[in-house]
Amino acid sequence: MYPDKLYIEPTRRSPWVVFEPGRIFIMGRSIVENPSRFYEPAFQWVSGLSKEGGGKLRVDLGFEYINSGSIKWLYILLRELAGMRDASVNISLTWYYEEHDEDMHELGYILKSLIDCSFTIVEIADMNNGLYRDILSGQV
Repeated sequence: MYPDKLYIEPTRRSPWVVFEPGRIFIMGRSIVENPSRFYEPAFQWVSGLSKEGGGKLRVDLGFEYINSGSIKWLYILLRELAGMRDASVNISLTWYYEEHDEDMHELGYILKSLIDCSFTIVEIADMNNGLYRDILSGQV
């Protein structure tokens, strides 16, 4: 069985990661030197969820900055989610990007093309820890 919860504290170079039943949350800055090592636990969690059938899942993603290695792992995670049974009706994904950040806006549309599910792209004024806490607590 996949772990009940995966929690990784954010740093200056890595995002805040919270995976729990019914919820995936990755937000912040992802410029980790070894994205494979950082994102492997997340992939294992999603893979386990996928094997168990999943159920309803809320996914919140947003980045101040993300390097190409981290983008690759996002693709891998979304591809695994897309393979879940009934992903189109069970997964609700929200991509947050900072206003005027055209690169993150475009990346949201690229990611949207990878997975058939409810996918919302939301422009926000400022990516910051307060916003992340509000999203995580369901206030946004």
